[in-house]
Amino acid sequence: MVGGCHREIAGWKKELPWRFALAGNPNVGKSSVFNWLTGMGVVTANYPGKTVEVQLATTRFKDDEIGIMDLPGTYAVGSASEDQWVARRALLDGAPEVVLVVVDATRLERNLYLPLQLLDLGFRVVIALNLVDEAWREGLRIDHLRLARLLGVPVVPTVAVRGQGLDRLVEVALREARAAGVPPAAPRYGWDVEDAVAALADRLAKAGVELPWGLPVRAVAILLLEEDDETLAWARGRPDGEEILGHARPAAASIAEGHDEPAPIRLARARHGLAGELAAKVKTRVRAPSPARDRFWRLATAPATGFPLLVLVLAGLFAGLFWVGDLLSTLLGGLWEAWASPAIGAGIGLVLGEGVAARSVRWGVDAGVNAALAVGIPYVLTFYLILSVLEDSGYLNAVAFLTDPFMHRLGLHGRAVIPLVAGAGCNVPAIMGTRVLVTLRERILASTLVCLMPCSARTAVIAGAVAKYVGWEAAVLIYLLVAGLGFGAGAWLNRVIPGRSTGLVMEMFPFRAPSVRTMLKQTWYRFKGFVWVATPVVLAGSFVLGVIYETGLVWAFTAPLRPIVEGWLGLPGVAGLTLIFAVLRKELALQLLLTLAIAQHGAGASDLGQFMDRGQIFTYALVNTLYIPCIATVAVLARELGWRRALLISGFTIALALLVGGIAHRLIALLAR
Repeated sequence: MVGGCHREIAGWKKELPWRFALAGNPNVGKSSVFNWLTGMGVVTANYPGKTVEVQLATTRFKDDEIGIMDLPGTYAVGSASEDQWVARRALLDGAPEVVLVVVDATRLERNLYLPLQLLDLGFRVVIALNLVDEAWREGLRIDHLRLARLLGVPVVPTVAVRGQGLDRLVEVALREARAAGVPPAAPRYGWDVEDAVAALADRLAKAGVELPWGLPVRAVAILLLEEDDETLAWARGRPDGEEILGHARPAAASIAEGHDEPAPIRLARARHGLAGELAAKVKTRVRAPSPARDRFWRLATAPATGFPLLVLVLAGLFAGLFWVGDLLSTLLGGLWEAWASPAIGAGIGLVLGEGVAARSVRWGVDAGVNAALAVGIPYVLTFYLILSVLEDSGYLNAVAFLTDPFMHRLGLHGRAVIPLVAGAGCNVPAIMGTRVLVTLRERILASTLVCLMPCSARTAVIAGAVAKYVGWEAAVLIYLLVAGLGFGAGAWLNRVIPGRSTGLVMEMFPFRAPSVRTMLKQTWYRFKGFVWVATPVVLAGSFVLGVIYETGLVWAFTAPLRPIVEGWLGLPGVAGLTLIFAVLRKELALQLLLTLAIAQHGAGASDLGQFMDRGQIFTYALVNTLYIPCIATVAVLARELGWRRALLISGFTIALALLVGGIAHRLIALLAR
């Protein structure tokens, strides 16, 4: 808890009259609450050296302007992990009037630990009792009024995916924010804990200690007794630090003596115990959970049935992606060529004439936007919609559980499956999604595997080249080869990168019918993020390609590449040029290849099959799939892991692509004899 406020959080704090923080365990519907409250205009804040994000947004409710700070999903706030540290740091820096804690009504015992801890820290809390509809379907009834009385804080039932109860939640939060003169509630534990906390707090108060981070004396006393790393560091850094620690030691000893366990463990156990007691007092089961859901969950998570089901789901995903993506790509590309391209060409010609500058700009504007329409909307948008269905239904949680033993062989755990699956849409948000992993080692491993995952741009090349000219069987073979290579690369990296994997800790949730509204919102937010990241790179990359091509500089690279491209990979020289420059725009690889082929061989090369045989097309697509995804991905790798690691991962993919491409060329030649 050292260092100053992040500038985004500092500005958010200064400019807004009311500020709410949004906290909760993972998978409790917190994102649904945040999206419903805020809609657009999200600002991301990162603490230096941290990869876990805090999202800031503003909203207006009736006559009040409110700032919303979305904390990372976490089971606690402390210094035990990065997400806990960022959550607590953001709370202390932002100083919200109210913390809205979203809890899962079906998992009340586990979820109440976090609001209890926030109350211990002196924050004013309002609980959103979410997923009450799921609780009803499971035969659970929660007496939220009694829970509010027992906790001393407001409790509002909500169904966030439908927006139910959220207006009431904001009204109650504003009422609490205006009650600034009334001290917030504080949990009460066993007499041994309370006596020790009260004694230490009294000593700190009498000593006149200047308390850190604006916390009340009870909160500081609890943190000292919990042996919180940053609180201990604060004490040791003070001139009277030894005196403060001297007050804490006998209080901690009094707790330890009575239970034969250290004070931090006793405090955590007391908080868990109180959470369990509160949940038991307010919930009633009126009927058993649905046996059909339990049966489906067992089928989805048991290896004998779960893996065949997963294969079917993935096959359906990619079949839908290919079919819908190809259909939309053809439609949108045709409309663009018929209506937009002539107008853009005429406009550019009118302003710049017909010289090199005009043609280069046309590459950037016309070809760039056309390629984005041909890939971004058809493939990325379709994939994100399918992903939202799998996510909102709870199936991805089952996949994470199912694949956890397998993923451990790669140095990862089951949760890494989620960014890997997302990588089939776009590698950029998938790498950002590796933040769900705990250690830097895991993020390096997962990011490397994501880079080997065929994204929608590379899928477009596979579909437009291999599937069209070689056959769907060959296209599927590329995916199988990439999957095998990814497994092999992951297993090898797991052995050479120092460190060990962490275990999988996650809540198991029942399957549910996806909410159409939630799916559409999730799809839009993901696609919007892709557009914001990819569009500038697409346009800039297209313009650079145009300059290189129109000035003739592209041919200067042919001779140096010939030993590798023609000698090792067995490809035409122009193919090597596209492999280089397609780093700027992977989805333009085929278009650039045909353009260069026509320039070198004439109009007869306008069809890929006219100047490349089936084996060359397969090798080309395989190499294009394996090496550096695109410059946007490299930039995100650098932001998440640093430039050194980004370049090492990029170099690894290049070496792997060239090695595999050369072997594939020779095997194909051998089989053709």
